Amino acid sequence: MSAPPNVRWIATFLEAQAAEAGAARNTILSYGRDLTDFLGFVEAQDLAFATLGREAVEDYLVRCEAEGLAKSTRARRLSAIRQLFRFAYEEGWRADNPTLRITGPGKAQRLPKTLTLDEVEALLEAARDQGQSLSEQIRNRCLMELLYATGMRVSELVSLPVAAARGNPAMLLIRGKGGKERMVPLSPPAREALSAWLKTRDAAEEEARLSRRVPPSRFLFPSSAKEGHLTRQGFHGLLKDIAVAAGVSPAKVTPHVLRHAFATHLLQGGADLRAIQMLLGHADLSTTEIYTHVLDERLKELVLGHHPLAGGS
Repeated sequence: MSAPPNVRWIATFLEAQAAEAGAARNTILSYGRDLTDFLGFVEAQDLAFATLGREAVEDYLVRCEAEGLAKSTRARRLSAIRQLFRFAYEEGWRADNPTLRITGPGKAQRLPKTLTLDEVEALLEAARDQGQSLSEQIRNRCLMELLYATGMRVSELVSLPVAAARGNPAMLLIRGKGGKERMVPLSPPAREALSAWLKTRDAAEEEARLSRRVPPSRFLFPSSAKEGHLTRQGFHGLLKDIAVAAGVSPAKVTPHVLRHAFATHLLQGGADLRAIQMLLGHADLSTTEIYTHVLDERLKELVLGHHPLAGGS
């Protein structure tokens, strides 16, 4: 006795995923579980995969939400259903794909981890003494001051060309994702640290050129690594050492967390969200809007502190 049509659809789809798409075993098992749950809903409604419409899939997602399933689980189930109907359309089992216009629940938005101002100040202070030589200490201080002053991505920081730092700049030209450039102002401490590092860097480079005929590097933070500059991994390890020296948990300190601290502290100080977008190099304001939790808190304090009725009767 052959399997019912709905069951055959799932079985054939899973076989194709394993054989043609090369999907991993865990992925196949996950698809199977999610589609089996959807199958139970479809057959309880006396529907068929070959003819059901968009409304049926949306009703299923509503039921999943009513059951209290997490957004991530609902998004995964919708993904499995989409894959099934895309396969059915490509195989000619259906003339349409009922899932095309369905908007998924998305992932739960997590607030970015950040650091307090005191923690950042402790990290900046610890960087001054972190390093096996005076040259390394000056470099490490410069790295930390630039990162916090600009909110750069770590890849942007370590690959900065030295030409961008010449002339005691008040603004730093940063080349970000997709080759897009942006100008970011430097704080006085960052400019001071940059000037000190350039003097140290150039002196060491000149000595290497004379003694070993080493050609000059085009990077602000040169290294013997194949990239020619300090690597992301190297800076990540350095940051952990600085965190330990500063008495801040290394588990909570990463380059990206410092980037979040830059944005959060600016917003707390009254900066405009669109200005933060430009400084961070976000292509879309929606990416920056994750920081609105800071604005919400500040607005609440503003109302409670200044509204004439906030004190109650």
